[in-house]
Amino acid sequence: MDTVPPRPGRLRVSVWVMAAAIGLGISGLGPAGAAVPAVVRAAVPAPPSTPAQVLAPTSQQFVVGPKPAAVAASKADLVAALDEHALGGDVAASVINVATGGVLYARGETRPQHPASTLKILTALAVLHAYGPDARIDTLVVPGATPRDVVLVGGGDSTLTRVPTKAADLPAGQSAMPASMEDLATQTAKSLRLVGITSVRVSVDDSLFTGPRVASGWPTTFVTTGVVSPVEALSVDGGRKSATTRTRDSDPAISAGQDLAKRLRARGIKVDKAVTRVASHVTTPLGRVQSPTIAELLERALTQSDNDLAESLAHLAGLKLAGEASFAGGALAVQRTLVALNIPTTGLSIFDGSGLSARDLVMPQTTTHALMAAAQNVPDDGSTAGVYWPAFSGLPIAGVTGTLTHRFVALRTTMGRGLVRAKTGTLSGVIGLAGLVRDSHGRLLAFAFAADRSPGPLVAAQAALDRAASVLAAS
Repeated sequence: MDTVPPRPGRLRVSVWVMAAAIGLGISGLGPAGAAVPAVVRAAVPAPPSTPAQVLAPTSQQFVVGPKPAAVAASKADLVAALDEHALGGDVAASVINVATGGVLYARGETRPQHPASTLKILTALAVLHAYGPDARIDTLVVPGATPRDVVLVGGGDSTLTRVPTKAADLPAGQSAMPASMEDLATQTAKSLRLVGITSVRVSVDDSLFTGPRVASGWPTTFVTTGVVSPVEALSVDGGRKSATTRTRDSDPAISAGQDLAKRLRARGIKVDKAVTRVASHVTTPLGRVQSPTIAELLERALTQSDNDLAESLAHLAGLKLAGEASFAGGALAVQRTLVALNIPTTGLSIFDGSGLSARDLVMPQTTTHALMAAAQNVPDDGSTAGVYWPAFSGLPIAGVTGTLTHRFVALRTTMGRGLVRAKTGTLSGVIGLAGLVRDSHGRLLAFAFAADRSPGPLVAAQAALDRAASVLAAS
């Protein structure tokens, strides 16, 4: 979720034919002890219909570029959009040709800017670099120190939900069902009865994540207003008090344990009232549920700009790539991934995985090169896409999905609907847009626009960046 908080080797371009977004313990990485596991209302015209085709196939064949006069006109239109007063005087931009790496437009592209939620693109690369697209996150219930003790062990799945989700309840472009506490409680009660246990004490183990539960640079209001939860390895519904509220639990792990206890009672198991923390041990589980795949989780995190999910996944990347499932570990995982992919990191400063920290700084050039690296990633033999493809398949589609559903409706922006795929970024005084678009000449372009001194109004600033991206689509 974007937010405007209170102020204080071989080259292959992936073929894209997509009408919508595709939609640790990680199976492969286990929980603790397991293997590494002000509202603006304005009349706007009715939006145009959704295009039948989204991001038509991009060929690797040589594409004749636009004539010089057309180039000059497009550049002038792009500059005019980025010079919009609502964006402020500190606008940076980078536009490159994905197939060649050639620079098509640059404006302060090496000046580190506040990325806001566009940082999630870099987080996605790190998570995929660590685990690939197919791993899943386990949540377990295991026996405790005595036969009457059961322990709910968190593996970092922030999508774990209280009740099973119906397909009709999922957002557009999202098809992966999250794991549910209902399923986990059913399995646990059955396992307990099989060994004759009808009375238990419930404890929780959220020790997989270490360090602070909130990031440096987060105002305290972020948790109290529901922007993000304290980051723990065990939470339900993203640490919310219910799936339908923004209100956050002060202790998501204990709340998860209390939910399990309630469900066990509903199944005839007597459960002690108190829920405590303990350290668990590797053992045969009484119940086990798994998250959607890492690819599906990243698509959700990017499309919906899910801060809680981005943070838990960044912590898991830190565990694998830096040996520490923490904010610091996640930041180091991103740094090491970018270096491994030869992506420029000058001035990079990361303090979280979601982009909410006021201390995060990223060059627009870093973001466009990250997008290029993902698109150029060569699939393994027998695969149809590279390891990093979810870093862009999860990008919201202009006017269609996620945080771009209600964008690209202003004057001179509708030509980008259905063609632009981009991650939004919004904080107080900060606005960004970064993604990919195929231009009228068949070139796949990566772009990153960042304005971190935007005076607003927000709607005008958003429209300016939408117009800039639409210029690229029509160029």
